[in-house]
Amino acid sequence: MFNNLPTGSFNDTAMAVNNDTKETSMPVFDFKDKPDPNNEAVCTYTTYDSSENIPDADHPLMIIDKTNVTLKHHSNGMFINPIKRTAFEFHSEDSKISCDILKIDSRFTSLYKWLGENHIKVKLSVIDTPEGYAVYKIREQSFGDNTKLSSEDGFLQYMIERLLNSDPPSAEEPDEDSDPDGDDLKLTSIQTITDFISCAGRTLPENIRIWARRNLTVAKSNEVSPEERRHAQRALSLMMGINWKNNYFEAIDPIEAKRILDEELYGMEKVKQRIIETIIQINRTHTLPAYGLLIVGPAGTGKSQVAYAVARILKLPWTTLDMSSINDPEQLTGSSRVYANAKPGIIMEAFAHAGESKLVFIINELDKANEGKGNGNPADVLLTLLDNLGFTDNYMECMIPTDGVYPIATANDKSKISAPIMSRFAVIEIPDYTMDEKKIIFSRFSLPKILKRMSMNEDEIEITDDGLTRIAELCSSSSGIRDVEQVAEHIAANALYRIEVEHVNKVTYNAEDIIKLIE
Repeated sequence: MFNNLPTGSFNDTAMAVNNDTKETSMPVFDFKDKPDPNNEAVCTYTTYDSSENIPDADHPLMIIDKTNVTLKHHSNGMFINPIKRTAFEFHSEDSKISCDILKIDSRFTSLYKWLGENHIKVKLSVIDTPEGYAVYKIREQSFGDNTKLSSEDGFLQYMIERLLNSDPPSAEEPDEDSDPDGDDLKLTSIQTITDFISCAGRTLPENIRIWARRNLTVAKSNEVSPEERRHAQRALSLMMGINWKNNYFEAIDPIEAKRILDEELYGMEKVKQRIIETIIQINRTHTLPAYGLLIVGPAGTGKSQVAYAVARILKLPWTTLDMSSINDPEQLTGSSRVYANAKPGIIMEAFAHAGESKLVFIINELDKANEGKGNGNPADVLLTLLDNLGFTDNYMECMIPTDGVYPIATANDKSKISAPIMSRFAVIEIPDYTMDEKKIIFSRFSLPKILKRMSMNEDEIEITDDGLTRIAELCSSSSGIRDVEQVAEHIAANALYRIEVEHVNKVTYNAEDIIKLIE
């Protein structure tokens, strides 16, 4: 069965072994046509692409023929590598019944092949549908004779969860090699990594599949040094822990995006408009724009808050790169494995920490990137990341797909950023806040946020109009709203002290009170 992996109209190869002669035949099938009954091996199933992450009767893991058989809701058995047909063999107390597999979610063909080759007994949960028995859950059975499970418990559930959250495999030739929760499983042992590569199949990008096989050979080899084996195993563990997805983006609700922006940011209408334009563009093309965002403005104006809001809208994990603390390009690109203390760079570690290839890179203080120590400008290393053409980490020795990365940079002074870097961004400048804006930010955002954190009610503090004006005047000498938030913290702490110590129900602050308290 599993030696042939059909993919629509592709020609695939199926291997059949005669148990008496041990001879191997290699018939070729074109799955646009019906299987030829004269062939020694017959593929009974077709594959279909799915992006659903919750299997059910309408989106099953597979469909099994129900002709002349009645199955229970939960049935035991194993995938088999038959001589003539592709099937699942159901086991009962007194019999074994083989049923043809009719359809398979294309993401799972390699996993079923692995389960069959290793004779792993499983329990299927099925739903009776007009088309056949729809399988929506697969669980491994307890250990038994001649049963091989992965080296770590829960591997099967880990693989199913990973595959359900993967994209359908691309249309290409098949791979040549082919209740514990799985979330906490770590791909650290050689056996688990080996099993994962086999099960993941073509859900991994082609260049990463080739890279993985090469590094797995090194990790298992006795002809290389222990240091080389350790580096290869560590790199495999990092790379296989990342869910590599294509660059397709689902549509985003612009109304919900606007609500998030209004909730996170006061004013900044120009910034919000540019972000909504980006959302509309994503909805039309279902891909990220060719350019990231560069937010330029004085310190404390909420540039980083913009980036966090965008990550929330895109529903992507985010990571930060603080360019002011990076003084050597190697911190970004990683070090070569020839060194004993070699390690991946910050960018690769960000992918590994996020666990997926789609994420928002927040590049803080792009204008403060140091010139390094004679090894080049760290900021220039970002060019390959910003171009979305792929990033090569020296430790991983592999091109990392970056077409799912959305970069958002912040800077105080754009004149200090090189022209090549600037050309990769759409620039949005944020002016400093006026006094009237700071009054609104204090009363509507900063003070309510502090009161909520201190478990205080808004009616426990009253700021008079002249008091609010005085606060804005005190904060006008500095850029941004950090001083506004510090004043709000100071006033709330003083009010809480008076409520608790003086046993008053409400504290009122006018301009004179503010002067006495703050100045």
